[in-house]
Amino acid sequence: MADRLIYLPLGGAGEIGMNAYVYGYGRPGKERLILVDLGVTFGDMDSSPGIDLIMPDLTWLQENRDRLDAIFVTHGHEDHIGAIAHLWGRLDVPIYARAFTGRLVRLKMEEHGLPAEAVNIVSARPDVTEAGPFRVQYVPISHSIPESSALIIDTPAGRILHTGDFKLDVSPVVGEAFDPMIWQEIGAEGDGVKVLACDSTNIFSTHPGRSESLLATPILEWVMGQKGMVVATTFASNIARLKTLADAARASGRKVCLLGRAMRRMVAVGLETGVLTDFPDTIGPDDAARLPRHEVMLIVTGSQGERRAASAQLSRGRYLGLSLQEGDSFLFSSRTIPGNERPVGRIMNALSELGVEVFDADDGLYHVSGHANRPDIEAMHDLLKPRIVIPMHGEHLHLREHVMLARGKGMAAEVVVNGTMVELTGDAPRVVDQVESGKLYLDGTVLIGAMDGVVRDRIRMALNGHALVSVIVDEDDNALPDAWVELMGLAGRTRAGQDLARHIEGELSEFLERADARTVRDDSKMDEALRKITRQVAMEEIGKKPEVTVIISRLMAD
Repeated sequence: MADRLIYLPLGGAGEIGMNAYVYGYGRPGKERLILVDLGVTFGDMDSSPGIDLIMPDLTWLQENRDRLDAIFVTHGHEDHIGAIAHLWGRLDVPIYARAFTGRLVRLKMEEHGLPAEAVNIVSARPDVTEAGPFRVQYVPISHSIPESSALIIDTPAGRILHTGDFKLDVSPVVGEAFDPMIWQEIGAEGDGVKVLACDSTNIFSTHPGRSESLLATPILEWVMGQKGMVVATTFASNIARLKTLADAARASGRKVCLLGRAMRRMVAVGLETGVLTDFPDTIGPDDAARLPRHEVMLIVTGSQGERRAASAQLSRGRYLGLSLQEGDSFLFSSRTIPGNERPVGRIMNALSELGVEVFDADDGLYHVSGHANRPDIEAMHDLLKPRIVIPMHGEHLHLREHVMLARGKGMAAEVVVNGTMVELTGDAPRVVDQVESGKLYLDGTVLIGAMDGVVRDRIRMALNGHALVSVIVDEDDNALPDAWVELMGLAGRTRAGQDLARHIEGELSEFLERADARTVRDDSKMDEALRKITRQVAMEEIGKKPEVTVIISRLMAD
């Protein structure tokens, strides 16, 4: 059988976040493999209550780990690196990243007791890293975190260009500027670009993307115009924005205090690796609390409404000795990710109740996106002139729109979602397999599978409450069994105002009086009947069918 080139997303295709993309080359079923990125997404109370992180299920990759040669990391955002330390032990292969990203990954590995030396630091193009049949080059590209890189993946079947997350920013404040000449050169080398795997996040935004540098003036003017304490929040990884905010504070005579572990870490790694320079000196919260309010600017974590982050803590009254009051100002220099509107709104309202003036980025003055808009995606198509386009990093609507755009310009393109394996050897993508591509949940400190039932049961209990039914059966005295009911998360009274738990106990007692000896001796029949009656009574009285746990205890004579 002839060798083939394959592409298999296990996360990030048909969703935004949790990126994990497999490329393979070789004989069918025996291809040598590489993995690009291994990220997370975050749980929410509606679909995954109590879950901290969600990451790709790598079962297929684990089953083929003997064929996996390396993990290549494009940049340091959590949706690209957040799962590495949790799942690396299941793969145990070398990791490659540039210096800033590599340092972030090494810190994660160390925190999990894993070998930091598994992370290999590589330089940008023209340096080449070989992994099996793949020759990989890192190409600097602008994004909302320093040292983002696209990957040139050269294979015997042709060149793949994997963009990672990107925007076209020629003056990004921190990090490397987008250079169209480099990209034109990449597209013209050898036989050109066979496959462009491309970021699709902002495919519906029809205006050209805006540069990070455009924010300096409006942010400075905003800081200068505030009279009390100034607080700003943004993504901790957006070091360019942190610098713009800190520079504005310095120019207006304010001292900068960074609040939040992630923010302090990002700045420290940026300074350590040299991607961040001339960052203003910062002070601690104790010093900030002692200074006059008009001399302080806090830059804090929690732009997406995270409950334990600094923004939420400040909105609840006091954090590390600092409190906000009437006359202070709070800026959200970030876009609210869809799904986070409610927690962000709660923080904004809580700040308003304190008398704090709240400003957001809806007017575009205080935030620009880190992703390419539709005209920028088209510009990338035009620079590289790929023969095949594979949209990635987007929900299905994004991928489909990107496919229609590419096909309209005469390029072969296909919607490829998680778990779909396509062959890229020919002139157009061809679906060759479907593999299992579920999710893993980090529940506290334990990884659980989507099919384990933990999240499902938690959602059911959240929606319908829980009833615990305890029954004691005396095997020797021939006494009638007794039943006790405890309720959680349910209204305590029936429609007639009776105690609901006692009312259910009464119905259960009537059943137990009528039950024949064979039923009473059979735990499974008892369980089924008691569960059914409890749910029926609750439904009739309060309109809820709770989750029911039945405990049957049998007393035996000595």
